[in-house]
Amino acid sequence: MAKVKNGLSNHEIVTLAVYLVGGDTQRVDTEDIAIKANELAPGRFTWRKYPNQINIDTVRKRLWDAATPAKGQYLTGSEKEGWMLTSAGLTFATSNIASAESADLSKERLGLRQKQWLRNERARMLSTEAFAKIQNGATDAVTTREAEEFFRIDAYVSSNSREQKITRALSAFGNDVELSRVIKLLAAKVKSGGKKQ
Repeated sequence: MAKVKNGLSNHEIVTLAVYLVGGDTQRVDTEDIAIKANELAPGRFTWRKYPNQINIDTVRKRLWDAATPAKGQYLTGSEKEGWMLTSAGLTFATSNIASAESADLSKERLGLRQKQWLRNERARMLSTEAFAKIQNGATDAVTTREAEEFFRIDAYVSSNSREQKITRALSAFGNDVELSRVIKLLAAKVKSGGKKQ
């Protein structure tokens, strides 16, 4: 079984577990996170009297901890809707996954729907006005509205949903030669406000 180095706290371990079960692109269930956290750090999330049983309440507490600003605000979500990494959580997870000595980093093969979404979303992003302006060296000319359209967000989208859409784009296309730089520039523009129209 994988062992976690002593330097990681429990809320950091559950953040890594969220990443490993797919919480970089979608909301994931507390029970799936609990199983992965126990694989990463055997014994940290189990009952004292029954060490073969995962204590789900301990995992829940650490998930809520990881969602607080005091602990880095690595996660967003709840028991009911599931958990997902914030952009800070994605940065933490990708930078620190090596801290889990033998973590299984393999991901499930993408299903047909996910492949189709990636293909369609990439084509949509490449055809946006914001992308065209950045490609033509006119980054400063991109309006906040154009940047928001790139991520499919508007004034009615909650701050949590905005963050999730940006994080999902970073996770899905962060290594894409054409899109990676553009996504980062536009994410900064959306977060800072920029010029409106």
